[in-house]
Amino acid sequence: MTQSKIDPARYGFPPGLSQPALRALLAADITSLEQVAAAGRKKLLKLHGLGPKAIPMLREALAESGLAFADEPSE
Repeated sequence: MTQSKIDPARYGFPPGLSQPALRALLAADITSLEQVAAAGRKKLLKLHGLGPKAIPMLREALAESGLAFADEPSE
């Protein structure tokens, strides 16, 4: 059984985000950058498949959208 490739652009996620990270986000019903921001970095790191390499990518995508992780101080 093969899993189909997830297009990160469909959800507004950064293009370099790994497939395991994308599957982890979708499995947690996180389907937008707004939901990524609300979930916070600490919660995201607990998701199986989403590791520390994904956090800087998501942080940058959030910043470009005027968002930030809820559990990080805003600049």
